[in-house]
Amino acid sequence: MAANNATAAPVCPPPMKATSNGAFQKENPLDYALPLLIVQIILVVGLTRILAFMLRPIRQPRVIAEIIGGILLGPSALGRNQKFLNTIFPKKSMTVLDTLASIGLLFFLLLVGLELDLRAVRRTGKKALVIATAGICLPFVLGIGTSFALRSSVNKGVDHLAFLVFMGVALSITAFPVLARILAELKLLTTDVGRIAMSAAAVNDVVAWILLALAIALSGSNNSPLVSVWVLLCGAAFILFAIFVLKPILASMARRSPEGEPVKELYICITLSLVLAAAFLTDTIGIHALFGAFVVGIIVPKDGPFAGVLIEKIEDLVSGLFLPLYFASSGLKTNVATIRGGQSWGLLVLVIFTACFGKIVGTLGLSMLFKVPFREALTLGFLMNTKGLVELIVLNIGKDRKVLNDQSFAILVLMALFTTFITTPIVMAIYKPARKRDQPHKHRKIQRKDLDTEFRMLACFHSTRNIPTLINLIESSRGARKRGQLCVYAMHLMELSERSSAISMVHKARKNGLPFWNKKREDQDQMVIAFEAYQQLRSVVVRPMTAISALNSIHEDICNSADRKRAALILLPFHKHQRLDGSMESLGHSFQQVNQRVLQQAPCSVGILVDRGLGGTTQVVASEVSYSVVVPFFGGKDDREALAYGMRMAEHPGIKLTVFYFTSNPGKPLDPKVGAAEESDNDNEILSEVIALSKSNDTVKYEEKTKGNNEEIIGSLRSMSNASLFLVGRVSTALPLTDRSSDCPELGHVGSYLASSDFSTTSSILVIQQYDPLTNANDEVSKAVA
Repeated sequence: MAANNATAAPVCPPPMKATSNGAFQKENPLDYALPLLIVQIILVVGLTRILAFMLRPIRQPRVIAEIIGGILLGPSALGRNQKFLNTIFPKKSMTVLDTLASIGLLFFLLLVGLELDLRAVRRTGKKALVIATAGICLPFVLGIGTSFALRSSVNKGVDHLAFLVFMGVALSITAFPVLARILAELKLLTTDVGRIAMSAAAVNDVVAWILLALAIALSGSNNSPLVSVWVLLCGAAFILFAIFVLKPILASMARRSPEGEPVKELYICITLSLVLAAAFLTDTIGIHALFGAFVVGIIVPKDGPFAGVLIEKIEDLVSGLFLPLYFASSGLKTNVATIRGGQSWGLLVLVIFTACFGKIVGTLGLSMLFKVPFREALTLGFLMNTKGLVELIVLNIGKDRKVLNDQSFAILVLMALFTTFITTPIVMAIYKPARKRDQPHKHRKIQRKDLDTEFRMLACFHSTRNIPTLINLIESSRGARKRGQLCVYAMHLMELSERSSAISMVHKARKNGLPFWNKKREDQDQMVIAFEAYQQLRSVVVRPMTAISALNSIHEDICNSADRKRAALILLPFHKHQRLDGSMESLGHSFQQVNQRVLQQAPCSVGILVDRGLGGTTQVVASEVSYSVVVPFFGGKDDREALAYGMRMAEHPGIKLTVFYFTSNPGKPLDPKVGAAEESDNDNEILSEVIALSKSNDTVKYEEKTKGNNEEIIGSLRSMSNASLFLVGRVSTALPLTDRSSDCPELGHVGSYLASSDFSTTSSILVIQQYDPLTNANDEVSKAVA
């Protein structure tokens, strides 16, 4: 009996059923495919998100967390416990997990193709093209050299030519999406280094896929060279088929999807089906299903809303849920324990050194030939050394095709992890962009002695909702001076998220230097068109810009741009907008924090605009401008700044300015936080100017009121509640007007009351803080941000 058992052939476990009958039927859900897959997805996504949160303070891209998470779940860490591995990731479940991960990867490669604009690659300058070539050729050659050392020691018995090409590709790749995120995180997108790195990485990405196709064609199980030739020829035929057959179909659907109208669900369905069909064709040819999806993504027309809608439909599900499964699948194949002994660790060091040396020295040498400064050239080398998802795809294909064994696979995964991990800290250490300034920043306030100097304003907006009021406010502020005395930089604030579509926003900023919109663009932006149309009609210089950053750091872009452009006023949208019923709805605490941080760090005066439809929902023609503007003046530098802005607006013939001066009541204490008494001379000086202006200009009205109790002040303000716009100082001698504590310290006491729904639903409010180099940061804002 024992002999029979010993000689019996091993029995394969039966395939897993999809669903269980439940725990009450005494069935373990983890023995069935669907519940086990759900547990695997939750575990993988949860672990990678936790790691990403932990790595955020050191500014590591999320791909690092996903690679580490995959390795931790595999046999290198948690998987060393066989009970855990056999329960959560049993071998019989890996086919289902790998299939789902591969489907997610197909659609992620579609997203990568949608992000990559071949027109931008063709327009790449000579400098970026040569640097990209150097960043590919030297690492490729060194990778071939390293392959001899690996093949003679840890990777014996594999096809020599295929292994050479795989090693060359693995060491020469630059991860374009990961690089874009690192550049955005470090605020380098619009520097010379950022532009060159992005252009070179885009070229590198295209070349890497061509080399990978060659590597796959050479790594087939059939040793006949004719097979590899047939694979390459059929691959070339597929690309021609995609260009001349699939591209017209996609272009036709894109033309039938005009701007402003929803894209038909049928078109989305057809496109996703074409992706799967193309993936099937390339898999049948023998160059992997991923190529089909990538090629379809590249040929989808980038003009119009079609590509954007396609990204919106699939990116959250693919990037957030399916893509981490691919990293987990890779991690389960990575066993760091196979790297043991001096020889293996020496090979790991050799591979890392070769990868870094090839990229950095190759890029550095060619950059220096093009007279790029040494620090910038060195920074370019480290940036081009970034690895990512494409690297893992190469390694996984190599392992699946038996070109890489467990040990060489683990060595190359750790190399990719290390080279990407060091990029951010090293670039932060060695590269500090030089601050170039043509002229000193003299006029940091609205209030100034020389009124004939140019008034520069940085007007920020989040969406089209803010634009009509912004343009109407600019029109009201242009005064009656000669042409060019008002210069407005209209900055579109865009959040850089972890979504794939964020990379397409990066392209917009990258095209335009610092970060102006390109006037020779092919994709017209409706927000930019609005400002350009206004500029052509008025004697105002309007220069649209964009800032793309995470919300926790976008204030740096705003402040740096204001300083660089020598702005006197930063206009920020309030973080709440008015609903149809008149109540105020918050856009989120993050937007409020952006405003608070700008108030703390601004290099000039700041205004927060509470938009209640100044002039309605459309731009008002200059001849039809008719606004009543009220300035309640209590005293203090911020009130003086608001009054100075009001006096500038009063130069417009359609503006009626009313100034309420609330004089101090001897029996009522002033706000002890503000030294109003010390500034009474400055207050009297600007008030005398207003009084003189009111006598010579019928549209300016000056009225003094005694600052009694809160009810009297509120009554005076309510008497003007039908005004179009209130200009108020953020910090003044006024005490809180209501007993309720405000959740918006950035508006101050008076501004908080005026912005409440109790006061008015029609009056817009502009709360102004005057620039003060000594007391720019306010205690209340500091507490709120903390």
